[in-house]
Amino acid sequence: MSVEPVSVRRALLARQEIAILDVREEAAFARGHPLFAAQIPLARIEAEARWRIPKPDTRIVVYDDGEGLADEAAERLRAFGFGNVARLAGGLGGWRRAGYELFEDVNSYSKAFGELVEHRRHTPSLIAEEVQALIREKADIAILDARRFDEYRTMSIPTGVSVPGAELVLAAAAVAPDPDTTIIVNCAGRTRSIIGTQSLINAGVPNPVYALRNGTIGWTLAGQGLEAGQERRAPEIDIAGAEQARIKARNVAYRAGVKRLTPDDLDALKADTSRTLYLYDVRQPAAYEAGHLPGFRNAQGGQLVQETDHYAPVRGARIVLSDDRGARADMTASWLAQMGWEVYVLDADFANATQTGPDGAPPPRGPEGRYKRPYEGTDNKAAAMQAYLDWEFGLVDQLARDGTHGFFVI
Repeated sequence: MSVEPVSVRRALLARQEIAILDVREEAAFARGHPLFAAQIPLARIEAEARWRIPKPDTRIVVYDDGEGLADEAAERLRAFGFGNVARLAGGLGGWRRAGYELFEDVNSYSKAFGELVEHRRHTPSLIAEEVQALIREKADIAILDARRFDEYRTMSIPTGVSVPGAELVLAAAAVAPDPDTTIIVNCAGRTRSIIGTQSLINAGVPNPVYALRNGTIGWTLAGQGLEAGQERRAPEIDIAGAEQARIKARNVAYRAGVKRLTPDDLDALKADTSRTLYLYDVRQPAAYEAGHLPGFRNAQGGQLVQETDHYAPVRGARIVLSDDRGARADMTASWLAQMGWEVYVLDADFANATQTGPDGAPPPRGPEGRYKRPYEGTDNKAAAMQAYLDWEFGLVDQLARDGTHGFFVI
């Protein structure tokens, strides 16, 4: 059974639930794919499919680029209990011949959304040389690294402090209590620094806030040195500070159209078996493992926005977020809503967070078949890093040509 590209496009435009699966290896996927495609290589279907596509009758469309993988992938998915699986007619070539846009790299639509945010909101930024000068002058600045802690520890901007994306609004007042302190948000490239900076601006943080333009890539291309092995983290925020952050974040979520749920409301959503439902606790892994609400998996909020295609490959699904402090879930939800998701925040008593330990996600994929990201590690070639930045700069135009995204920016 096959489905024409136009049918897939129309499902996306109508916001119907659909999972578009590229079953090639990640390196091939990164060379070109439809905007909302998710990647599960043939060898990982058994490990990942049930985890990432929780409803067995989800409409799934699989494709390759002529390698002969799609038929076997469809058979495996059906054998695992997925009953609504079809091949994309003509594979990736069919999509291309229909005149539809192909996007490169991984997590493409999250990155394209970040570029759209900067384009629409003119998110302020400083180039690497300007930030280096401020560090040298011992200016009143705080550099907040919005990546995962393990990425920060691998390499970081001098004096930078690890504050993963969803923690920024919660932690800003503790890191920079003086409103005259300039906050500079960085990531490896562009997306998380743009989203992090705009999160603080949207929440009304009183400090001047800037993104480090082009992140550690831009820093490296400017010939400036990075630190390795740092352990600096934001200090714990007090109860009053957490409440202020919650109020600010909730206001942003309200403006973005995020809905709120009681536990009884959540039960009603769970009972609706016609829809896919993702449940995510957006705190850091240690907090999650110490105690979380039953049924919620862990996805750090900043990474959920950055890697939405991984965590929620069913476009059109519902997403419910939980967080004991509130601010992290509200800010994460505000971005997912702007990315076109039906997203909710659960108001729940974390005294009922009775489950402990990791969420049982499949083990990470090996070195093999993985796309080498130009923003990870310390051994990337300058030409590859510059090419990556050039690609990001072109994403807003690609979104306009594609026309299926449904993004909006508050």
